[in-house]
Amino acid sequence: MSAGRWGAGFSAVGRFVSEIESASAGQGSLKPGYVLAGDEIFLLDRCREAVLKAFVPADLRDFCLSDFDLSSTPIFDVLDRAQTPSLMAPFQVIFIRNVRQLYTRGAKKDEFGALARYFHSPNPQALLIFVADFLRIPTDTRRMELEDKGRFERLQETLGEHCGLVELARVGDEDAMRWAAATAQAAETRLDPDAARELVDALGSDMMLIASELEKLLLYTSGRGRITLGDVETMVLAAKQRSLYELTDAISSRNAAKALALLNGLLNSSDAGEDAAIGQLYMLARTFRQMLVILEKNVRDSRAIWQALWQGFRMPPFAADDLIRQARRYKSRRELTRALRLIARADLELRSSPPDKRLVLERLVYDLASEPKPTLPAWASTQLSFES
Repeated sequence: MSAGRWGAGFSAVGRFVSEIESASAGQGSLKPGYVLAGDEIFLLDRCREAVLKAFVPADLRDFCLSDFDLSSTPIFDVLDRAQTPSLMAPFQVIFIRNVRQLYTRGAKKDEFGALARYFHSPNPQALLIFVADFLRIPTDTRRMELEDKGRFERLQETLGEHCGLVELARVGDEDAMRWAAATAQAAETRLDPDAARELVDALGSDMMLIASELEKLLLYTSGRGRITLGDVETMVLAAKQRSLYELTDAISSRNAAKALALLNGLLNSSDAGEDAAIGQLYMLARTFRQMLVILEKNVRDSRAIWQALWQGFRMPPFAADDLIRQARRYKSRRELTRALRLIARADLELRSSPPDKRLVLERLVYDLASEPKPTLPAWASTQLSFES
């Protein structure tokens, strides 16, 4: 994944993975912390996989791996964990999510003061990984939106003073195609250029989907040594994508019974069983984020949608009109941000190894398809309490 061969995101991941592997082998130094900056889930996952492979043995996972969410755990508690040597494992890896909480209203002087003190004398047997997925870094970083640019500069000025900063830029079409061709070649299979283009175009440069569908294509063409345009057209995910948009159509129509039936069909059609829940949740989050942008930018027809949604964040052409119609069913930004909060809560629950992943997703879809319960104003709740 050299800079000459891959785009900015792939290059950053390559350097990060190389540093992690060298340190694990005792051939290089390791920084006490890293910030994974950007919302490209495909690259985030590869960074996490590299850290787990290097420093988290399977038999010690429960003792040396921690996942914290700053929306529920103060950074002071996280740093206490990092400073406390583990009695059961020689090394600790601590992933810290919802880093956005450090940059909400307020100076957060105490929090950043605690971070500065920790990194002045860090525990050499602990590695902190901050997941800053609250900003979007485009393929061309010069085109970063003003709000994201401000967030990124704030990251550089604070956590970037102490940690390695890994810029996970969005993967562009050309880099996605090169990655797909190289991955197929590593499996001794040729991916025809027109097949690579169709694969990327059909999936909107979504690297998570591209990786998943390429794996299926390699199995489908096993022994033949070649993936053609016809193979992509036969196997690519169009039918399942249409089912996904049928699901969000039922949700936006507040038809909970139909939404649950469609969800059941999607999960049953997957070969991944319960593990398909993570993939479906990712697609729901992406689709609701697209609807939020459509609503905020007042997109009314499919011709305007390609200006509103940036490269790598677009839906397949067949879904444009459907998604605009679904987005316009929501009357305010608040309704869609509520949906995204519900999805984020379900994501945290799924990643906490619940006893039944399907149940988590079913409860989420029911909540999304139900009318939100009205919130009583403070004076009303006080009056009810007094009357009772």
